[in-house]
Parts: sequence; structure tokens; C-alpha cells
Amino acid sequence: MLLNGDCPESLKKEERAPELPRENGLDEAEPGEETTGQEVIVIQDTGFSVKILAPGIEPFSLQVSPQEMVQEIHQVLMDREDTCHRTCFSLHLDGNMLDHFSELRSVEGLQEGSVLRVVEEPYTVREARIHVRHVRDLLKSLDPSDAFNGVDCNSLSFLSVFTDGDLGDSGKRKKGLEMDPIDCTPPEYILPGSRERPLCPLQPQNRDWKPLQCLKVLTMSGWNPPPGNRKMHGDLMYLFVITAEDRQVSITASTRGFYLNQSTAYHFNPKPASPRFLSHSLVELLNQISPTFKKNFAVLQKKRVQRHPFERIATPFQVYSWTAPQAEHAMDCVRAEDAYTSRLGYEEHIPGQTRDWNEELQTTRELPRKNLPERLLRERAIFKVHSDFTAAATRGAMAVIDGNVMAINPSEETKMQMFIWNNIFFSLGFDVRDHYKDFGGDVAAYVAPTNDLNGVRTYNAVDVEGLYTLGTVVVDYRGYRVTAQSIIPGILERDQEQSVIYGSIDFGKTVMSHPRYLELLERTSRPLKILRHRVLNDRDEEVELCSSVECKGIIGNDGRHYILDLLRTFPPDLNFLPVPGEGLPEECTRAGFPRAHRHKLCCLRQELVDAFVEHSRRQTPSRLNHPGAPTEVFLSPDPAHGRPARVSERSWGRLGVAQLVEGSCLPAGRVSTADPRSREVIRNACKAVGSISSTAFDVRFNPDIFSPGVRFPESCQEEVRDQKQLLKDAAAFLLSCQIPGLVKDCIEHAVLPMDGATLAEVMRQRGINMRYLGKVLDLVLRSPAREQLDHIYVSDARVPQTPSQGVELSGLSAAISHFLNCFLSSYPNPVAHLPADELISKKRNRRRRNRPPGAADNTAWAVMTPQELWKNICQEAKNYFDFSLEWCVSSAGALGPQHEGLWGPRPVVEDVLNIFPVVKHVNPKASDAFHFFQSGQAKVQQGFLKEGCELINEALNLFNNVYGAMHVEICACLRLLARLHYIMGDYAEALSNQQKAVLMSERVMGIEHPNTIQEYNNIGLVLHGVMEYDLSLRFLENALAVSTKYHGPKSLKVALRGGRGIRRSAFHLTPEEVSLNFVSSESWACLSFTAPSMASVLEQLNVINGILFIPLSQKDLENLKAEVARRQQLQEASRNREKAEEPMATEPEPAGAPEDSASQPQAAKDPSSPSLQG
Repeated sequence: MLLNGDCPESLKKEERAPELPRENGLDEAEPGEETTGQEVIVIQDTGFSVKILAPGIEPFSLQVSPQEMVQEIHQVLMDREDTCHRTCFSLHLDGNMLDHFSELRSVEGLQEGSVLRVVEEPYTVREARIHVRHVRDLLKSLDPSDAFNGVDCNSLSFLSVFTDGDLGDSGKRKKGLEMDPIDCTPPEYILPGSRERPLCPLQPQNRDWKPLQCLKVLTMSGWNPPPGNRKMHGDLMYLFVITAEDRQVSITASTRGFYLNQSTAYHFNPKPASPRFLSHSLVELLNQISPTFKKNFAVLQKKRVQRHPFERIATPFQVYSWTAPQAEHAMDCVRAEDAYTSRLGYEEHIPGQTRDWNEELQTTRELPRKNLPERLLRERAIFKVHSDFTAAATRGAMAVIDGNVMAINPSEETKMQMFIWNNIFFSLGFDVRDHYKDFGGDVAAYVAPTNDLNGVRTYNAVDVEGLYTLGTVVVDYRGYRVTAQSIIPGILERDQEQSVIYGSIDFGKTVMSHPRYLELLERTSRPLKILRHRVLNDRDEEVELCSSVECKGIIGNDGRHYILDLLRTFPPDLNFLPVPGEGLPEECTRAGFPRAHRHKLCCLRQELVDAFVEHSRRQTPSRLNHPGAPTEVFLSPDPAHGRPARVSERSWGRLGVAQLVEGSCLPAGRVSTADPRSREVIRNACKAVGSISSTAFDVRFNPDIFSPGVRFPESCQEEVRDQKQLLKDAAAFLLSCQIPGLVKDCIEHAVLPMDGATLAEVMRQRGINMRYLGKVLDLVLRSPAREQLDHIYVSDARVPQTPSQGVELSGLSAAISHFLNCFLSSYPNPVAHLPADELISKKRNRRRRNRPPGAADNTAWAVMTPQELWKNICQEAKNYFDFSLEWCVSSAGALGPQHEGLWGPRPVVEDVLNIFPVVKHVNPKASDAFHFFQSGQAKVQQGFLKEGCELINEALNLFNNVYGAMHVEICACLRLLARLHYIMGDYAEALSNQQKAVLMSERVMGIEHPNTIQEYNNIGLVLHGVMEYDLSLRFLENALAVSTKYHGPKSLKVALRGGRGIRRSAFHLTPEEVSLNFVSSESWACLSFTAPSMASVLEQLNVINGILFIPLSQKDLENLKAEVARRQQLQEASRNREKAEEPMATEPEPAGAPEDSASQPQAAKDPSSPSLQG
């Protein structure tokens, strides 16, 4: 795209790293795939300039790329200051109109210096509506209301507030700007001991947000739609405008453009009014009739284009803010039209019409992917359609809960109702017809959608051709869980029993299989580690499956093979699934397991399955040469005794010989020629680790083990017994290795969980479910470094679900404010603010079974007390161990800044401004770009900073091709590039990249996300490095303020410095900051006391941001070089020895960097380069 960021260096490189294998479930490259060099040559097409001729302005040049589409030039022209008011036009080359969706390289005759002419096209009703919407967006381009309200993928950004416009697009200070003296004294409310925690500072006010009024009213006229006789004169629609001069005019939108008519509020006269001026643009017409509009609109657009592009581009997914200022409600014709059409369900009448989501989702996955350009185009299409589907599903789920969508079974009870809106199927998270009766009822029905979503995410990542999944989005809104899915063609025309040809519809009683599904699922079994197995159906017949019995296969009317209900894709978690007669290893029983859970859908995470298999592969027994002797394996330290835990062969014998398998397995074709003793060792080793093959390491799990109602044939009992032991070993592995490893990484600052969201993400990366949070906290409390980990805290998020569910819409704000008062206030007896009695109807309908889901009248929240709430929270935490996100983020409310009323004895309902949904969806990956990014991280860890920087730049270019300008992965690339350029001394480039990283982190993660706080620290460091001390202090103060807001007086800086061992600096943090800020405010003049030197300040800032420069003497350099040479000789000797001996094949390991490569730095090979940590 033309606005995807600057990466010219990535287009000029001649050398490229080889492409890593793709994780598509197959080891072999696809037939016909081109080489990497050819692929990169295609991507490296150089850009060229074209000249644009637009009506009314001087010609100008535009830099374009051959990969871009003509439509992207349209978007650029609609964004430019001098052409932004045009929407209905086409581009012509030598008199021929260009297709909007054609790539520029496919346009014949388009080359350097070509002239593209902008030609105005006739309007249609759709184009006229788009034009009015675009003008409205231009008028509100500086208004943050859409960002606060979470509309149209707008989100907040405060970077320009802190810099006051001092940084340009290049990241450098604008010339000619003189810095005013600034007061950097820390505000009172962030200093230690302060009891006030106002919300206002979390929402800095930008001076550009002050209203610059161009019009008072712009809305649709009441005379719409035009009568038949006027339609034949070209009238499309009528607008009503009140100018800033209080002039009321009526405007006609016709096929030729816009002009004034003689209609008034009470009299219809479509004839043209004076001045008789026909304009193709509404802005040009308003410029003629309103001098104030002409002046203010020009100023507004000048300010708009001066903003960084990252502040204006929409994010791929909506980001919500939990605090917002009180704002006046203004008239908005576009928002009124959207609400009107949405409420009445007339979605097909709005621009864009109804989309066939399933067809779009599946068609994009069918695009060719033989070479890099095809894969980039395919992944770009998948990402775009998925982001649009997520937005539509979120809007539809909110409409369902608000009662604006008619159920397809309105006669059923509310919990059993289902909905179809905009070609999307919606269902509620309740147990319908006792489907989950044996698994936990409504609790299991509430958890099943997230498990199903995880299964969809997993199968999409494997990406097997010919196997299709449904588009799935899970939305939590107003206490309800809504599942939104695309619709299989023909599924509504027949019963489910007739549609399902694979799997079971009754949890294993009746089971069916299909050879085509077995073939497709077999291709996914290896990467997903799922065992192909047999079960018995209700007629005691053996049925072969390659998934859980709940997985259903349906062939749609389009001939595609769909799989759905993937809630048990991965094996069960035996720690939370007590089975009579089955004992667990000692590690589990010592921790108090098995423990009965409230539902029986507890599954191991895919990350844990992968980690367990990899651990069993690498585990080395203490006595390989004596296989008959008892084997003892030393695992992670025992937290209770501080020494390595010793595990017997009974529970870990499978893992003990895994290393032997890794180094000794032979290919199947050469087993017969191998030494008989070696064959026996290999066979025994494979059997010991649970491998399904006797010649290779291949561990797979049966997801149906311990499933209620599933029976296995007698001939498979030995296999079932081995699978049961494998699951027990995995449960013990989670407790013995993963949880202690997580705590160890936190102590060593390899990972930094700073709030509930990041802690949950860190746990999930290691395969630890949130229900294990209690065990993690127990280990933290017994850790000697517990004070360093006091920032690992979260709030329970399951309790708020109950009060908000079933509350009548008129009392929702009161219910939320009362809950917050009970949850956060120290007042012992808060009073609920019930709605006024005179507003409650005295006529009540006794038959309320068919009311919409969100229209109940539950008032149980009104009698809630703080004591009762905290008792429930403690009980929930004890029973469930489900500590999740902070309440305001996980329940997605928006609070106003008047915190005194909210925390007072009587909650103020006006402080609750809005309620937002929490959306869970699949995140499509840019596979090739991700492999380049991993390779770059590995190079950086090895000390090759320049090579790593080139790979990261290439990854950034590919990410831009797939995701567009805004994405979390792009933010990570920019952050790493900024650190690399800073370390290599290119401070200007580091500042430019870090500025983009800050802007993108604010937009795509949120202003309160811990990563955004860290970005403020990073840009403060870079600004300090380029001697922009005043701007640096602004960011460091802001990072300190936000960190203190979330973590109290012991801020993140203290925790980080304490962890680095800089105790004295940590103890004197506040005095040094105050001294430094005071010196800065005096412009470093008239020092009356000794201030820290610039070198010491910069050194401390480097340590805080995870950058440590290690000075090496000449002797150290010589020793390091000698060590590197010695290791190279050992490697060369090992390779020569392998060539001389009989070659032995092993299971190929997955390519790529480690799971958390950035958090596990290796020794730098370049002695002059620093180490990167964090």
C-alpha cells in the first residue's frame, strides 16, 4: 500500500535469507513451487512515478508500486488535502478507464512518467451516500468521539499530545520550533503515599480536539426519497444543512452533482435555488454558500494531513478504551442512518449490501499458494475478509442481545433461540436441550465456544487443502456469550442427522466415518499430534476416526468438506477430570490433584502438547548404557526444598529414553539392514516414549480417552492403556516443568507479565491454562523472590458476569456503577440507584418467556453488598482458580472521569458511559513474514545485528503486504528495528521507527496496554540518546505515571531495577527523578546540587529498557575468539565423524526460532555487540 510505512532499504537488498519451511502440515514443498530467489525478484519490483491530472488543481507526481491496485490510488486521492473531497471518479490512461481491482503491473502502457487523468463519474444513490459519509468523516477527522465509542475501527493515540507536534513524520523535531520551558515535576497523585487516583490524567486532551465548527447541521432531509417524477430528472436524495452563519438550505444530490433547491421544512420545491451552482462535490458547493465553512474546512484539512498517517488509518480490529471523557451528543446523519437501518434489520439497503461470508472465507483459502507472490495475495485476502467478518459478527451479536434481531425460532424459550443476521448464524451460550447435561450443563455450554474457537484456530493454522472450517467469532456482551458462525450452504434445508456424515451428534453413541474425511484429517494428525483410532458405535461396530467423536463432518451444497464442533480437538486434562479407578503420578497427587471441575471439557492446550513432545524428545536418562537399571531423571527444582526433583522411571520412563530415539532412529527402508541390537534398542525406545512407530519418534494423543460415553474395541485395549499413561505423564509434566519454568522466567526477567492480560498470554504460551493460576501463585508465594513478583496480580472476571446478565437495559448503567462501588469503594454500605418508580410501567406482562435476551428485569444486583461480593470473589477464586483480566477491561465498560462520584457512598450512574463487547476470534498469520521475523530474531541473538536488521526489514515489508499498515506484528518489527538502530548508533532511524512503534501500539493494543507503556519508555530512551532531553522527560514521566497508576508506588521501574540488581538506584528512584526533572526544567543551568551525569542517566535508561552494553578487554576478546574457534573445530570434527559412520535419520525438528526467542538470549558471537534482553 502507499501508506504502509517507509522501508526502501528492504527493496534495495540483493541478498536474501533462504525461506524457512512453512508449517502447513506437510514436510515436502508443493509441486511447482518456485525458488525463493525467483519469488523475491517478483517482490522486489521497483516503484515508479506517475503524474495525476485532477480537475481544478495543478498536476502532481505520485510514487506507486507495481504490486498495488488502482483502487489504492483512489484511496490516496481521497486522503490528499487538495483532492480529499472527491469520491465518485475514475482514472483514465490514454483515454481508457482503469479497472479498480487491477494491479498496476497488469495495466498496459503504464510506466514511469505516465499521466493518469481523474474523470468525474455520474452519481448513483450508493455513490451519493458514500460521498456524504466521506464528507462527514472529513468534518470529524479530528474528533475523537468515534475512537472513544469504538466505532469503525477508530482508536486513540496520544503521542502528539506529549510531543505537542514537535516530531515530524520522519521522527525528528520540526525545524523552526522553539521549545517552551516545561515543568516536569511529578504530579502529586503519582508520588508514593498519594491516595488520590484520578482518571482524568489517563485521557490527555489534545488541542486539536477542540471543535472547529464548519457546519451546524448536515442531515438527511425529510423529503426523501424523491418522488417518481423527480427521479426521472436525476434526483437521488435530499440533504438539509444549517451553515455556521445560521442559514438553512436544502440540497439536491443528483446524478450530475449537488445543487441548492427551494424546499423548506414545510414546503417541497425541488427547483434549483439561487445561486444556481452545480458542483460535482458537496464540499465545493458548501464553499460557495458559506464563507465560514470554506475557511474552517481548509484549516481542518491542513491539520488532518499534518497528523501522522498511523493516527488516521483504521485498525484491522476494533480496540476499546475503558475510560472516556463526558462529551456533548452532536447531530450526526450518518450515525443516525446506521442505527436506523441496523435496528430494523434492513442491512441489505445500506452500501455494500449483504455479503456471503462463508463463500468469501472459503474462496480466499482456495487461492493458489505455489510461490511467494501468490501466498502474499492469498494471505492478504484471508486477513481482509476475516477482519470484515469479525466486525460484522460483533455488530450482529450486539444487535441480538439488544433485541434488534428476530429469532428464527421465536416460539422457543429465550435461552434456546437462534438468530440469522447478515448471513451469519448466532447462538447463545446456554445448554440447549440438555446437550451438555453430562458435561456440566450451562457451564460447559459457556466454555464450549472458546474451545471450538481454539480448534478452528488450530486447523486453520495447519491449512490443509480441501478441509474447511467455519468462520467463528465468540462475543461476550452484557453478561451473555454469543457464538457467531458462517453458514454452510444447505445446512438449513435439512436436519442435522441427515447432514453429518462423519463424527457423532450425541457424544459417541452413534458414530459415523467417511473415507474422504479420514484422508483429510490424516494430513492434520501429524502437526496436531492426533492419533488415528477406532471406537465402537451403538451397534458395537468399529468406526475409525482421526479426531474426537464430537468433531462433525458435513459436505455442503457447494461440495466442500466442512468440519465443526472442534471443542475437543486436544486431549483432556486429567488434573481436572477425576476418573474412578485411575490414579495420577505422584507429582499430581502431591499438588492436590485430581480436582473436580465445574465442567468436563477441560483440555490441554496445544502449546503444552507441543512442549511435552519436545521435552520427551530431548529428555536424557542418567544411565543410557544400562537400560535395565532404574532410571532417574532430574527435572526442574522442587520449589518446596530448593533442589532438583527426582522422578522415577514409573512415571517418566517414557521420557527418559527420548534422547536415544532422537539420535538413533532409522528410516523405515533401512531397518532390515541395521544392526539387530540397534533395531531392538530403537524399538524399545520408541515403545517407551509412547511413539506410534517402532522406527521413528512420533508421539500422538487420542482425544477420546476418558471421554464419557466413548467405547473402544477389545483389540485396542493395549493402545488405550498406553494412551492413558501418556495423558498422565502430560499432566505431571505441566505441574513439574511448565509452572516452575514460568516462575523461574519471571524471576530472571525473561518474561515480564505486567497485568492480567500479559500474565494470561505468558501462561498460554507455555500451555498453562488459567485454571492453574492458583498453583502459579502458590509457587510465587513460596519463592524467595516473592517481592520481585508482587506485580503479578489479577482480578477475577467471572463474578461480574452474573450481575450484568439479565439486567433490564434501563437499569444497566445503575447495575454496573453499583457493582463497581461494591468492588472498589471502601464505603461499607453503598446504596443502589434504582430507576424512578414513575418510569416503570404498572402494566406487566406475565408471559415473558419470548423476551429478547437482553430485555430481562433482574434486580438482584440492587441488594449486593461489598461483603457479599468479595465473599463471592474469594469463593470463586478458591473453587475455580480462574484469575483473568482486570474487570474494566475484561467486561469492557467505559467510565467517565468523575471518579469522586463513582467511588462515593452513592454511585453516580452518569459515570458509566458505555458498555463494549469482548471479542475473541482467529488471527490469520502471515507465514512467510513470520519466518523472516524469526530468522531475524535468531540472528540478533547470535550477535549478527546487521544481518538480523536486514531480515527484520524484509519481514516488515512482507507484513505490510499482508496486513496493511496497522498490526501487532508490524509493531513488533518496528520496535525491534528501533532497538537495533539505537544499538548500532543510528539514532535518527531509531527515533523514526520507535515513533511509529509507539503510534501503532497505541492504536492496535490500546493506550493502557503494558506494551504501550514500554514503548513510552523506549522512545524516551531514544530521545535521550539524541539529546532531546525535554521530550525524553515527557515520555519517561508519562510511562512512570501510567505504571504507578496500575502498580502503585512500587512501580514497574522499581521492579525492573531491583531485578537487575541495581538496588541503590531502585531505592533512590523518586529523588533522582525529581532532581533530574528539576534540572531539566531549569534548562540545565544554575545547578545548586550535583545531578547525575548524562552517561550514568543513559546507562540506567538502557538497563531499564533491557539493553546492556558489556565492555570487553583485549584479553576477553582474545579468549572469546579462541572459544569460538574451538567450538568450530569441534563442530567440524563432529561432521566428519558423522560422514564416516553409518548415517542415522531422525525426526526432523520444526524450523524457526524458539517459542519465545526474544526472551532467551544466547551468547553473542560478535564481541563488540551488546546483548539484547526483553
